[in-house]
Parts: sequence; C-alpha cells; structure tokens
Amino acid sequence: MIEDNVDHNDNDSAEATAVSIINDGTRYNFLLDMQSQRYALVAYVKSPVGEFVENLRRELHPDLPHLAAHITFLPPRPLRGTESAALQMLEGVCSHAEPFEVILGDMQSFIPTTPTVYIRVSHGASRLQELHEQLNQQALAFAEEWPYIPHVTIVKMATEPAAGQALKIARERWRQYSGSRRILLDQLTFVREDAQNCWIDLAPVPLGGSLVSP
Repeated sequence: MIEDNVDHNDNDSAEATAVSIINDGTRYNFLLDMQSQRYALVAYVKSPVGEFVENLRRELHPDLPHLAAHITFLPPRPLRGTESAALQMLEGVCSHAEPFEVILGDMQSFIPTTPTVYIRVSHGASRLQELHEQLNQQALAFAEEWPYIPHVTIVKMATEPAAGQALKIARERWRQYSGSRRILLDQLTFVREDAQNCWIDLAPVPLGGSLVSP
C-alpha cells in the first residue's frame, strides 16, 4: 500500500511546522508541488507486440526517453485526494472486473489535434471505455480535454509533417509485423509522473483481484 503524504508528529512539532509555514514559503510551495503532480493508470504490454512498439518508437524518435509500451486506462491527471484513497478506489473497481483480451487494429494518428502516431484498439475497445468511465471518479475524477480513445501510443513528434512521415514508416513496419496482435489485460499499474516523460510505478492493480472460492 502507498502511504499518505502526511507527517505524524507530536504537538510541539506541529506548532513548529505551523510557524515554518507562516515564516517561510518553502513548505507551502512543496504542498503546491504535491497537488500539481499527475497520476495515471496503465496496462503494460509485455508481449511481442509490446517489444515491437518499443523498437518502433526508438526508430522513429531515438532522442525520446524509453517508455514501456502500454495501454492507458486513465490519462494523466491530478489527484482530488491522497494516493492511498485513489489506490483503494482503483482496487475496489478492478477487483470486480475480470481480465479480458483486446486486439490491436490499424496504425493511425491524432493529427491535427496532436502530432501523435498510435495503434487503435479494434477489439475490446468498448470494455476499455466502460472501465475508463468506472475508474474516472472520486480521487481520480477528471474532466479530460479529449474523448477517451483506447490505443497504444507509438510516438509523439514535434510537428505535423514529422508525424505524417512517422505514420508512413509505422504503417509499413506494422504491415510487416507477423506476431500476435492480441493482448491479455489482467493487471494494471498506478503510476505517478516524476519528471517530463518519466513515470514511477506506485502499485500493481490486478483485475479480478478479489476472487471468491466456489
């Protein structure tokens, strides 16, 4: 479990902390930074198709930091509460959701909205959308800028022309790929943004986690 970001001090320490907040903005700024942190819920793709995605990303944009191939269930968002409250809600919802399989479809892009190349989910997308709605609540409730579209991101380029060229290459590589395009989703991961393009795993969240014996 993730511990709350609170201090367990005695009364004297609490008074000293209150004085430091009044006399020094450092602590206050720290609290603001905590509130501005972003969180997400993803399912890592560790099958051969995940390796394909990661290799293609390196080919198209080698300067980008390494990001593990994944399907996003909850896009980045700030918390409306503590990490432990968010995780408790996630575990509650996901424990009642059985593992399921998705199949990847065509290589597409979000141009002109963003210069992003991705593989859409062709089979199982409705199940992903259903879970997304169930999970977008309480501590993780967020009014997202764009509609939720189940997909696996390949790369986000700097410009539309660069994304268009990347899409051409990606479609050819995807056409040549002969491995399975099926992905079993049985465990999600709650993550926190540590820096730009850098995410930290906080906790695994299994689907169907609370199994009842017959």
